[in-house]
Amino acid sequence: MPDIMKFIVNERANQTDPEGHLIGLEEWNKVVAEQHASKEGITLAPEHWEVLGFLRDHFRKHGPTRHARELGDVLEKRFSGKGGRKYLYQLFPGGPVGQASRIAGLTVPADAADESFGSTR
Repeated sequence: MPDIMKFIVNERANQTDPEGHLIGLEEWNKVVAEQHASKEGITLAPEHWEVLGFLRDHFRKHGPTRHARELGDVLEKRFSGKGGRKYLYQLFPGGPVGQASRIAGLTVPADAADESFGSTR
């Protein structure tokens, strides 16, 4: 559980949610994405950038997704020509919804990490 006082008092924390996710889309850039990806054990390739760009565009148009399954379905449909879910999991083995959203600087849907499904986060 995050320390809420750090969130209230720290100016930098006010630009992120209590879990460290960027609140404003403008706070995200290539360097930030590469730092997040490195923490996740991923080296970003053009295929990753395509997914991250799609996620950020989807967020701009539709706002935060309420349920991980909805975003997973949208991702699967968009990338079906490349292999759908299998392709996405090859790029983001920690989960195309959770891991890719974190790297994209977006809020991860609360139900993206379900311990009963063996999610890594």
